[in-house]
Amino acid sequence: MLAADHLALALGGTPVLADVSVALPPGRVTAIIGPNGAGKSSLLACLAGLSAPEAGQVMLDGRPLAALPPADRARRIGFLPQVAEVNWEIDVATLVALGRLPHRRGWAGPSPADAAAIAAAIAATDLAGLAGRVVNSLSGGERARALLARVLAGQPHWLLADEPLANLDPAHQWDTLACLRAAAAAGAGVAIVLHDLAHAARIADHLVLMAAGRVVAAGPPETVLTPERIADVYGVTTARVALPDGSAGLVITGRLG
Repeated sequence: MLAADHLALALGGTPVLADVSVALPPGRVTAIIGPNGAGKSSLLACLAGLSAPEAGQVMLDGRPLAALPPADRARRIGFLPQVAEVNWEIDVATLVALGRLPHRRGWAGPSPADAAAIAAAIAATDLAGLAGRVVNSLSGGERARALLARVLAGQPHWLLADEPLANLDPAHQWDTLACLRAAAAAGAGVAIVLHDLAHAARIADHLVLMAAGRVVAAGPPETVLTPERIADVYGVTTARVALPDGSAGLVITGRLG
């Protein structure tokens, strides 16, 4: 279990998290949702160990995350940032291979397991035709997929992704959601920040709804995404619709006020 226990965090003197407690279930997809400025990315950064809370702590399998050795934490938690930037002139295959570094000892070269994980990540993100391209020559969406492949190659126990659908076309948004679902089905805990309520309702097993730095509700999508709660938090009206596959979809029908 990856959990936040009464977290508080301020950035530049401005509080962004206040008494936030959440528990993420392993082997499931958790979507962290809420309006702009709700504290979603700040919570994810704390869960990844990238931001140190001013109060409270993050727990991983009953142990404080801050107490884990960095190498152990890197093997167990993979983080996909919101901004798709790469600061080196390297090709896609080399970038994806960096995801295996926490699994290698000293100066040891890649193992057969490393090669298999890299190949699987490149295939899952539809990058086979771009493997030899320099990353910074790619479009924003292609870079985002390459960074996702790097995280997937690490085969982390927990995969945390901050707005992984940004800059992606609809087909690759669908593929990315399928990759994340597959990671959860294989046993990883997945937590993603999303803005699209329809995607959140469709992909997530568990939702964390935030507003003004606090958790408003957490639980299954059908209990969190009620029309009344969405209207209160987002100021919009919604309706449930039947999708072609028989599942229920969520659409925004208007704006309040």
